[in-house]
Parts: sequence; structure tokens; C-alpha cells
Amino acid sequence: MNISRFLNTDLIRLQLETEVYIDPEEPLNPEKWARLTKEKLLWELVELLEKSGKVKNRKRLFADLHNREKKASTGIGYGIALPHVRTMQVSDFVVGFARSKEGYEFGSLDGGLAHLFFVMAAPPYDDQLYLRVFKSLAELLHFEHFRRRLLEANSEYEIIRAFKEME
Repeated sequence: MNISRFLNTDLIRLQLETEVYIDPEEPLNPEKWARLTKEKLLWELVELLEKSGKVKNRKRLFADLHNREKKASTGIGYGIALPHVRTMQVSDFVVGFARSKEGYEFGSLDGGLAHLFFVMAAPPYDDQLYLRVFKSLAELLHFEHFRRRLLEANSEYEIIRAFKEME
């Protein structure tokens, strides 16, 4: 699967800008901080997908992604998060990539921080493409050298080139 054909420089963010939420009123509630930070991250990822021109309603897309995360975290471990949803809030399949050198708590299976974020949304009737891209992405992310390349890339073009060279 040629994932690079779905990526362009507008759908890549080299550094997420979400600040970790800390409430001085509740200094001993890290679960709440992590939840609120995750919500802010999802908003930032929705804003990234909006650049595709395929998002119909950003608030509803956020709600759909947020509800999906409440069912089960998409933090899969190895520093990766794959928030994804099938929703009527996009007109066509869309994928975006963002990263954080510092990392964020995202409820990852291995308990580690998430550094690489792949956000995907597709209409409910577009199952085949959605599943093929998801499967291909999961296969690529098994390679530690590929993950490292994504973390060390200095430009959006290097991210796209990393995908093209692995396909």
C-alpha cells in the first residue's frame, strides 16, 4: 500500500504544540492531566486533518475521535499513537502525521510516551481502503529504523521520502 500518496506537507506536523495540562488546584491528579492533555492533542490532530479540505465538521470529528479513544486507547506502544475513526464527518479518507520529540502520555499499551501520531479518518462506507492503509502502516511501524527515521526527519519532505523508500 502506497501510504505516501495520502500524505502531503500540509498534513504533516513536525512538532506538536499541545502543552501538557497541569491544574495547580489539583496537583495530585495526573489521570485528569493526562485526559485533558489527550483531548488537546486530539483537537490539534483534527486541526491538522482540516487542512485536507475533507473535514465536514471539526467539532463532530473531534467528538468521534474522542469517543473512539474512550473505548480503547490507540496508543499502541513503541512511542506510537494511531487515533482513527470511521465517521461521516469527512468526505473522503484522510491521514495525517504529527510528532513530538518530548512525547505525551496517551494511554499506550507499554506505558510509554507517544512520540509519533498517525491520525486517520474515513467515511463508514470506505472500509477497504481504511483497513488496507491501517494494516500497511502497522507493518511499517514494526521497523525500529523506520520509526527512528520519522523521529529524526528535519522536514516534511523527509517524512514523505521515508515512506516512499519503505513502500
